[in-house]
Amino acid sequence: MSGQTQQPSPELFFQTVNSYQRTAAVKAAIELDLFSAVGEGSATAAEMAASRGVSERGARILCDYLVVNGLLTKEGGRYALTQDSAFFLDRRSPAYMGGSIEFLLSPMLVSNFEDLAAAVRNGGTANPEGGTVSPENPVWVKFARAMAPMAAMPSQAIAGMFGELAGRGPKVLDVAAGHGLYGIAFAQRFPGAEVYALDWPAVLEVAKENARAAGVAERHHAIEGSAFDADFGDGYDVALLTNFLHHFDPPTCETLMQKVRAALKDGGMALTLEFVPDEGRVTPPVSAAFSLMMLASTPSGDAYTYAELERICSNAGFARSEPRDVPASPQKLVVSYK
Repeated sequence: MSGQTQQPSPELFFQTVNSYQRTAAVKAAIELDLFSAVGEGSATAAEMAASRGVSERGARILCDYLVVNGLLTKEGGRYALTQDSAFFLDRRSPAYMGGSIEFLLSPMLVSNFEDLAAAVRNGGTANPEGGTVSPENPVWVKFARAMAPMAAMPSQAIAGMFGELAGRGPKVLDVAAGHGLYGIAFAQRFPGAEVYALDWPAVLEVAKENARAAGVAERHHAIEGSAFDADFGDGYDVALLTNFLHHFDPPTCETLMQKVRAALKDGGMALTLEFVPDEGRVTPPVSAAFSLMMLASTPSGDAYTYAELERICSNAGFARSEPRDVPASPQKLVVSYK
């Protein structure tokens, strides 16, 4: 009947309050390797129970819950992977992301949300040690090991955007390198490239492992320490700042970008990869929601709009900036020219 208004419903409230159960279900399925079991052909609860050493009842209830939440399908008592689950959650897939829970659900990260109300009152993390930006925080070793698969495709895509560097043997600075994949992608794309990765010593060990595995270790160099204190050197063609500026307030970002600019040669580029919400800050959902992570886990970080990132780089002395979309990523790249 036309003119009817939708009745109020508590459904969204209950779904949101109970969303911790979704997290626990995905975590359990990854720990039990149930997605891989389904991919290997264990299509019924009984088959999964036999292949993974769990109870049939437990397998059935968990898998039904995953069907309800769109991570599996079910027909005639037989389960199957969705396209996304097959690509990201079957351990046999080269894009497997199950290991990311070691970082995303690490107690050090999750604990920042135990008193979110206090973070809202503070305007920043309620963690007395400063959250994830505390010096040499061990959470970044977890990040480096767990999140590399998520960076594999975007890192190669970004390196592929700059064909003009071919034949120049570019010198690349990788600030807060983490797993190192972004710098490593430049070393792989450009045979003469020399990459200088900066991070805490324990984190750099992970980047070194990845550089060896990629066959570029002899052109991958370490700079140990804080991005704000370590000597970058100079003469760089490219500086990479991937998922780093969002940890700090704009004045701190400007200070860092001034230092980055000074390390670049004339005509050099700073490549900043970030979650970039639209001006209204509520779209696109993944980038807009990232601000809450920064509120809970840092004293003053945020997800910055493109206008804010452009202003940060302009105030730091860069001549101009431009945004670029990144394939296989919800993030955007901001290219700033010296």
